[in-house]
Amino acid sequence: MYRKVEDFVRDWNVSSAGTLNVFKAMTNDKLDQAIVEGHNSLGWLAWHLVGAAGGLGHFAGLNIPGPSREEPVPTDVAEIVEAYEKIINSYQEETAKLTDESLLEEVTGFAGPTPRGTLLRALIDHQTHHRGQMTVLLRQAGLSVPPIMGPTKERQ
Repeated sequence: MYRKVEDFVRDWNVSSAGTLNVFKAMTNDKLDQAIVEGHNSLGWLAWHLVGAAGGLGHFAGLNIPGPSREEPVPTDVAEIVEAYEKIINSYQEETAKLTDESLLEEVTGFAGPTPRGTLLRALIDHQTHHRGQMTVLLRQAGLSVPPIMGPTKERQ
């Protein structure tokens, strides 16, 4: 749980930059790459992260624009990147309105009332989880894996 806005902002900036780099490493012809057929693909995971960042922001009481669950996964990486960049910018704008005290306020989460700071921690954890899946799929697709938390095989 975050208790200081500056801690969330620092983690969000690092996490979202890494996620954006993973998104930019995708190519349109590999968006369907999945571990097994019919399972979460690169494109689906990326769009899910865009949507989840919007949804979790909404639950946290922030004005974060995100796609609805009904919107289909784009077939163009540039569209996914653009939507995510809007998410990044919105979090920067919206978190400037938060106070440390507001992180302790109860908001509506997936499992009922949740401190806002806990929901924002879940946003980072969720993004990290799926970004890890995406790096494996990038490698399986024969694409370069960007450095996120240190060098990768391609950039040692």
